[in-house]
Amino acid sequence: MSVSDVGGVTSALTAEQTGVTVATKVLKKAIEIEEQNAMQLLQALPQPSNPPNLGNAVDVKA
Repeated sequence: MSVSDVGGVTSALTAEQTGVTVATKVLKKAIEIEEQNAMQLLQALPQPSNPPNLGNAVDVKA
């Protein structure tokens, strides 16, 4: 392997690392957007209007 070959390999590895970094940042941004969308959907759900006594007692006898 000559010195010029090492330069080419280094250049290729740098380009690959840049591609991985960009892909990771794009993935993180997509996850953030999905999180925001999920939060909006959860906030849009109506609040339950159950009576206050519902669920306070559990009958454990069979």
